[in-house]
Amino acid sequence: MASSSSSPPPPPRRTNKRIAFIHPDLGIGGAERLVVDAAMGLQSLNNDIQIFTSHCDPTHCFEEVSSGQLAVTVYGDFLPTNLLKRFHILFAILRQLYLVFKLVVTGEIGQYDYFIIDQLSMCVPLVSWLSRDDCRVLFYCHFPDQLLAKRTSKVKSLYRVPFDMVEEWSTGCSDVIVVNSNFTKSIFYQTFKTLGHIKPGVIYPCVDTVEEHNQASDDEVQSFFKDCNYYLSINRFERAKNIELAIRAFHKSRKLITGKSKVRLVIAGGWDARVAENVQYLQELTGLCDSLKLTNFTIRGKLIVMPPSTDVLFLPSIRSNLKVSLIKRAQMLLYTPEREHFGIVPVESMLYRTPVLAINFGGPLETVVNYDGSNLEEATGYIEESNYEKWAKVMVKYWNEPQEVKTKLGDNGHDRVLANFSRDQTSIEFMNNLTLANEHDKRFKVITWESWGRISAVFVFVIAVVIYGYIHV
Repeated sequence: MASSSSSPPPPPRRTNKRIAFIHPDLGIGGAERLVVDAAMGLQSLNNDIQIFTSHCDPTHCFEEVSSGQLAVTVYGDFLPTNLLKRFHILFAILRQLYLVFKLVVTGEIGQYDYFIIDQLSMCVPLVSWLSRDDCRVLFYCHFPDQLLAKRTSKVKSLYRVPFDMVEEWSTGCSDVIVVNSNFTKSIFYQTFKTLGHIKPGVIYPCVDTVEEHNQASDDEVQSFFKDCNYYLSINRFERAKNIELAIRAFHKSRKLITGKSKVRLVIAGGWDARVAENVQYLQELTGLCDSLKLTNFTIRGKLIVMPPSTDVLFLPSIRSNLKVSLIKRAQMLLYTPEREHFGIVPVESMLYRTPVLAINFGGPLETVVNYDGSNLEEATGYIEESNYEKWAKVMVKYWNEPQEVKTKLGDNGHDRVLANFSRDQTSIEFMNNLTLANEHDKRFKVITWESWGRISAVFVFVIAVVIYGYIHV
């Protein structure tokens, strides 16, 4: 797939640089959203932007890509992504190396002032070595890949060793390294022991601050819920998202809320029938509701009708405009992931003036300002430890707050997003970090014979482990 970018309106600031992104799979996800937002923001500063990727399905990507607002070129999609559902990281690296090979043979690698690479760092030293002397490479670390890998056997742990070594070495070859939060920055130092001399910058993911107003979806939500209030949880249906915390806290809070008002819990998010964990986890959550005697109902598609007795409503695979309408009308967003690197959903919620309750760990500590009763001028929600009884108390406390307090928390959240998490702010941070890279020589000038020897040894080891794992796993 190759598409040409449309001409954006003249921006107030001109930088006129040629910037290329290298991203493994330009689908629909948090990392892809970051790449698209960064590319759109840098393009609005009148830079010439090109995205190179190993895969992009025009029917399964963000609108900015499918509509041609961003130029995207795919190299290497014919290569396999795995061998009998194994060795995904090995084939991801091979696909990325082929992409770089294509950039070299086409001469494109010498056409750019900057390369922005994310997720997979293997190609960083090659791009730095083979690009122009005045070209600089920025690596965006969402989270160390080695911490996301599953090591369910000794063979798999052994298989990961060389990849972990190469990840650390190749990441350190970048001219500039940035991470998505201060939390990830601390994990970066804990994980990459040899890179303690490097000081990564922090560039937060962003949201499009042009608020979406889909009247049909707004009317659908209003007609469906009528006068009923609800708490909202939005996450993929994965066990790591800890959604049972919201269910248990809601169950406890109902016993503490006085009055006759009906309040519900709405649990919405990404769900795919082809993903076993999605299917199993939804079943586990409905089972938890049953055990707590919470009447629950699941709707897939348009909001038409639900039993009046429903306490917990599950909405798997909701469309984007419905998600926004649900956020706008919710009492409060319950954000339950326990070790979130950043977490874009609280930012989306604050954009639409809905306060957030999140766990006091990881990314939400940097996005949500806790309301302690004395800081109403800046608070945007609540931060609490992962304990359903404490969450229930916060939910009841918020329920009983005067409307002016709720409104102020919502307005504060909106202002905080505009000031810290806008696309304009993110693009400026990217441009500043790219410019900073020009203040020193390339961190990686040449691959020495010693380096080639190390790389070759790693690949020989990987091939040996692959063969052994294929036979024995």
